[in-house]
Amino acid sequence: LKKNRKFQEKSKKLYWVTGQFTINRLNRDNDYNKFASYQSSLLSNTDMNWLNTGSSLGLEFGWLATKKFAWTLGGEYWMPLGETQTGSFSYNPPSGSSTVTELKSEIKVYGISTTVQYYLMNPPTANTRLTKPAVKVGLGAGYYQVKWNLWDQLENLNLATASPTQLNSTYRDNTLGFTFHLGGEYPVSASGLVLGLDLNYLYLNFNNVAWYNAQDQEIVPTYNGTNAGRVNLGLSGVRTKVEIKKLFSW
Repeated sequence: LKKNRKFQEKSKKLYWVTGQFTINRLNRDNDYNKFASYQSSLLSNTDMNWLNTGSSLGLEFGWLATKKFAWTLGGEYWMPLGETQTGSFSYNPPSGSSTVTELKSEIKVYGISTTVQYYLMNPPTANTRLTKPAVKVGLGAGYYQVKWNLWDQLENLNLATASPTQLNSTYRDNTLGFTFHLGGEYPVSASGLVLGLDLNYLYLNFNNVAWYNAQDQEIVPTYNGTNAGRVNLGLSGVRTKVEIKKLFSW
């Protein structure tokens, strides 16, 4: 019986599910903020705001693969970035003036990611779960998609003809993102409830944001009206993540 019990304890594996809320401090020196400043210069009675911070919700599943190494897989949804202003705004790009009643710039980001984590101190176990505060580091990679909706009258750029157009649709792109993590965990209850705090840097840059017209010509937003001013959505930055984790084993 003792041998059988020991075998069962050894064969147990530790798993968890984690809910996450993240605050993203975006790098301020990015193309979107240049775009906002440029478009503000073309608007006579309002200004566009810069991107400074963002937030996201996530759900993650994890597995303690060895005594100190863990693997996770999860997804996240960013709260929409940007703004929508309603009113009567005079818009004066080089191609001609128009009146904008809904000045919209809305960015939506979705992603799935995986990380490898290493516990520097007090790793959890399948039998006792987490009994002391733990410290961990990790490296992650993810696949992200972005959708960017802008007001109908925006003067964008047709790359094939090098001419401006005020036709509009949803700009899209997808890319890989990478993270470095440093975090801590604190046991809340013996049942396996854990509170975590994670500091990480996310490298995430969308460099091919565009839509395509019926002739399969690439249409892009710019921050100066030229091909050299094509807007890349750089969403890299330092992030603070709060986690609520439920450990379980079998």
